[in-house]
Amino acid sequence: MASRIVTLIIAVVLLPTFASAHCDTLNGPVVSDAKHAIATNDVTPVLKWLRQADETEVRRLFEQTIKVRGLNSEAQQLADRFFFETVVRLHRAGEGAAYTGLLNEDPEPVIRLTDEALSNGSADKLLNALQRHMQSELTKRFEAARAAKNQSGVSVKAGREYVATYVELTHFVERLHDSILASEAHAHSRE
Repeated sequence: MASRIVTLIIAVVLLPTFASAHCDTLNGPVVSDAKHAIATNDVTPVLKWLRQADETEVRRLFEQTIKVRGLNSEAQQLADRFFFETVVRLHRAGEGAAYTGLLNEDPEPVIRLTDEALSNGSADKLLNALQRHMQSELTKRFEAARAAKNQSGVSVKAGREYVATYVELTHFVERLHDSILASEAHAHSRE
């Protein structure tokens, strides 16, 4: 149940703000595994991020990267960067997402919490943060709609302001509900 709540909150409240930032970063998990692959001279760690159809291309590129790295430090930097960009680009394509280049940014706090939860085996801190965020967003919309409803009979303008806040609140709640149903359907389809 906790995993469904986490999925729900991420999908509805947070996803639009960070959908492209995590895997596109030099500090993200795709580039981290690509660095590990280079360091160990084994492409295997990075292959999990890719579609099977892209594996041959990445294996060939990896061999070229290892060869070129031995030329000099500039060649090493260029080969590494090209390998990282190719792996991230192909990963993003596999997600159906656009690739706009590698970013030199840290992942958002919610992503860091997710990675920490996976590392330490407990989603408690992540779940608490997401629940606080969802509660804050829901409360903000509810209070705005409630206050506008109390004034809705004063004028047509006030009535329209109420309708706007009502629509925002109900659409937010519907997205939460739809995400729960989609999350459950996805879980059942993998069983």
